[in-house]
Amino acid sequence: MDVTSGKVREISCVVSAHDICGEGVVWHPEEDALYWTDINRRLLHRYRLADTRFETWQFEQPVTAVALTSNPALILVVLGGSIILWDTTACCSVATLFQLPAWPGVRCNDARVGPDGMLWFGTMQNNVRSDGGSVEITDYLGELLSLERSGKTCVWHSGMGIMNTVAWSPSGERLFFGDTLRNCIYSSDFYCTSSTISAPALFAEGFLRGLPDGSAMDADGYLWNCRYGGGCIVRFAPDGALAEVIDTSVKNPTTCAFGGPDYKTLYFTSAAASEDGEAAPGGALFCLEVEVPGLPSYRFEL
Repeated sequence: MDVTSGKVREISCVVSAHDICGEGVVWHPEEDALYWTDINRRLLHRYRLADTRFETWQFEQPVTAVALTSNPALILVVLGGSIILWDTTACCSVATLFQLPAWPGVRCNDARVGPDGMLWFGTMQNNVRSDGGSVEITDYLGELLSLERSGKTCVWHSGMGIMNTVAWSPSGERLFFGDTLRNCIYSSDFYCTSSTISAPALFAEGFLRGLPDGSAMDADGYLWNCRYGGGCIVRFAPDGALAEVIDTSVKNPTTCAFGGPDYKTLYFTSAAASEDGEAAPGGALFCLEVEVPGLPSYRFEL
């Protein structure tokens, strides 16, 4: 598939955060706020829509993703080598749920909670230096894993370059995940009662504008996928057909999430690129309005 131009939609800059690699955005409805990260600067961000307050906290490891829990005051913060519970009121870590044995050679990456109340997350070769710089990925060390509240993990898929995209169909019966380096998005049958999946089948491949990064699912079962390096967001139909291409003003959109009271705002993060102009700087958080609402995030069962 090769699409060179996309549908024009009005895109607004929400926060010019100057992230090196913004990621992991999630809508927190109780706080009327957005959380997201800057992997390379080891930052967790929060932006409150009601009062436009923007806050940032720094960690000792790269921060790759954020997820809600069954306790609105606690969120999961996915770090390079661990996954922690973080208190949004006290602004501090309260527990470590998981430590990645292969860290720092391998790090955690994209993560979302499934309809089973477990965290499903990916790993990859660590490409972030201690000074925040990036290094080339040479090995296919990525995996797709699930995490229970007890700390138990299961590995479901291995040999991936960069495990990105974790999303479910509206019924919760299909799981979507991708490998950025292979330019592929896969789907598996998802069995909620047993927290198991079928062998993956190819969902979408070969789209030539950029590579698949993070995604979000809308209520009609369309997957919105950020295309790193491609300057666009792609909307894939439930059968994998290309439904829409939305051009972005930045080269590297990274991941997206639906939010707002009606879930009709798509927020997306971005990574800095030399090609981005001052009017729409890479590393900012952006938003656009959509017709079909997105799905609220599942919550990790504590």
